[in-house]
This record gives sequence, structure tokens and C-alpha cells, in this order.
Amino acid sequence: MRVDPDTRGEEWALRADERDPLAWCRGEFELPTGTGGHPLHYFCGHSLGLLPKSARTVVTQELDDWARFGVEAHFEGTHPWYSYHERLRRPLAAIVGAEPGEVVAMNSLTVNLHLMLVSFYRPAEGRSKILMEAGAFPSDSYAIESHIGTRGLDPAKEVVRLSPREGEATLRTEDIETVLSERGREIALVLLPGVQFVTGQLLDIPRITAAARRAGCAVGFDLAHAAGNVPLSLHEWDVDFAVWCSYKYLNGGPGAVGGCFVHSRHAGDQSLPRYGGWWGNDPSSRFRMQLNESFVPVASADGWQLSNPPILAMAPLLASLALFERAGPAELQAKSAALSLYLAYLLDDLPQDMARAITPAVRGAHGCQLSLRIRGDAAAVARALRDRDVVVDVRPPDILRVAPVPLYNTFRDLWSFRRALGELL
Repeated sequence: MRVDPDTRGEEWALRADERDPLAWCRGEFELPTGTGGHPLHYFCGHSLGLLPKSARTVVTQELDDWARFGVEAHFEGTHPWYSYHERLRRPLAAIVGAEPGEVVAMNSLTVNLHLMLVSFYRPAEGRSKILMEAGAFPSDSYAIESHIGTRGLDPAKEVVRLSPREGEATLRTEDIETVLSERGREIALVLLPGVQFVTGQLLDIPRITAAARRAGCAVGFDLAHAAGNVPLSLHEWDVDFAVWCSYKYLNGGPGAVGGCFVHSRHAGDQSLPRYGGWWGNDPSSRFRMQLNESFVPVASADGWQLSNPPILAMAPLLASLALFERAGPAELQAKSAALSLYLAYLLDDLPQDMARAITPAVRGAHGCQLSLRIRGDAAAVARALRDRDVVVDVRPPDILRVAPVPLYNTFRDLWSFRRALGELL
């Protein structure tokens, strides 16, 4: 979709929505309502995506099979539970740019991160450090620091943290490359976000991965804010592993099952250390139970599974992934870019000392999230916006995060946000 707005008025936004080839998507979601029962202008898909209407049907099907078959639903249900997780492989692989055998839906993001650290953080004499960002999502920091501690090492010595340059809000790729060039021999693992959760910056994953590979480091990414938001090609980029949650842009529901990518060149390597669990065992012998002499991991990302899949947590995600497939990745990215361009256009006349975007403006350096630094009390602005039926969130001390999601947000949503923000500022 091409955006060439000739006005900041509501009329243009309404016309753009009428021309939108993905306008049908909005009707596939339950939209929270505000004043007078009208749909809220909801821009918090970066925190929790909305409910696909079809999720009720998909979940109810599994409840019905549970009621009808009991334990036999593992093999006799409409969608047998024994292989249920396999239904998510293909659509998840398409979203993250992987081969189907390289992805698995399991656990939560942080649990998956710990499992990946077991396999890919291999500290050795002279190479024991982990490179991450200073502003990492807290759970990543907690996972890294605690995991290093369990290896008998000191997190204060073993974590190398990247920060933006003085006076800048985002990381420069060349600065990451410089650190890897100068200190790469000390670094065992590079762990960075795909999209930085505060600023909305999309990091240059292929370029960073190549630099890490040159330095001899393993490299993994937290894709919590990238999966379902930006184009990804993890297999082609030669990333070792990645983890993500599914309750943000993937609309899997609160606490939805997470996801994990393991590159195919590692998947069949049984020498990699890992925590074993019976669902990671070769399915051909899984039900030999105690008769198995040892753990034989599946030669795919499935080999990192621990327990049988949570069916009722996977069902809503299946409903959402079906909408991603129906809409098409190219179409979703085109609309996301159009919404971002329109939002930037609407905001460019705001006084910079009142509200300044810290998300990189260059196309390809961000997803749908725009982060604004607000002068004064950002939390008070967010509350006042909510009183006007606009939902955004705040990251302290002064950042408003706004994410127009192409599946369910409209151009008029953005016009309404801009009008409300302008009134408040």
C-alpha cells in the first residue's frame, strides 16, 4: 500500500481504510471497547495482542475432545494431541524465516532461553563472556546473570554490555562490530534483541550474526518484539538460536506458549549438552518409557522439548497463525510500513521539545512500534490518552510506546491518536 497523504484530516484516514486490502483482518479480532461501547484505539500489540475471534472455536474443539475422549484424545481426537505441536511448525517457520524442523513451540521465552544457554553458552579458558545490551529486557538480564552463576562464574566479570553513544538512544551496528572485532576472542556468546523493547529499533541481525561468526562466537536473538512484526530469515542469516514469546504480535493470548529456533546445523548434533525431557526424545521410542536405555533427542528443534505440549495454550496461537497465513507476509509488511509512514507524517509537526521520536526513522530499522520521549509526566499522558479511548503504554521514565499492528489497527486509529496527543500536549 502506498501512502501519499495530502491532509492530516480524518477524511484521508477513512479513505485509506476503505482502500486497505487487509481491512477484513480487523473483523477477525475482538476489539476492546471504551466510551459508549466504541472500539478502543488499541496500540499495545507490543505487550499483548488482541483475541482472534476464531480462537474460541479452536479452544472449544479441544475441550470437546477432552470431554469426549479423555486420555484417548492424544491419538483419537479431531487434532490428536500427541502431534499437536507439529501443527505450529510450518506457520512459525514462515514467520521467522526457518525450515520447519528448526522451530518448535514450547515453554515460555525465558525457559527457552535457559535451555539454549545450556547448549550454546560454552565458556572456555579465555572465551567465557556474553555480549548483550545494557538496556536489555529484565528477564534476559536475570536469565544471563543467574545462568552464569550456575556455571561457577561471576556475572560482574563475564557480561559485556553495549550502550548507545552519549546523547543517542539506539545502538549503532558498527559499534557492535567494533566490540566483536576487538574483544571477540573473549566472547563465547552474543545475545541481543531482534527489536529493542524500549526504542523499537530493529537491529541488523544478519550483519551482527556475520560479525559474531567472524569472531568465533555463538549468536542468539530474543525475538519477543520481532516475531510477527518484522521480516526474518533466521536460517539464511545463519543464526545459531532464537527465542520468542507468542502473546505480543503473534496474538497467542496471555502467557501463550513460547517459541524456539535452532539452526539445522545444530539440530542433529547429539553431542551438544542439553537438558533432556521425555518429549524431546525420539517419538518412535518415546512411549517405551522406562524401557529406553537413554535419552535420544529428535534430530530437530523438537529435541529441546521437555514436556508434552500445553494443548489449550497452543490452540489460540493456531487461530492467530491461520490469519497470518491468510493475510500474507508481504501484504502485512506493506501495510505495517504504510501505517508507520502515516504515523510519522502525523507527528512531524509536534514540537520536538514536547514529544520526540527515538525510534530510528529509516525504513528497515524499525517495525511497527514507535517510541516517543515525552516532556513531563509520560504516565499521566498515557492515562489521559486512555480517558480518550486511546491505549498506549509507558516505559519509565518518559517513553510512550505506540504500535499500530497491521492485522487490526487502522489509519483512522492513528488519526485519533494524533488528535488526542495534540490536545494533551
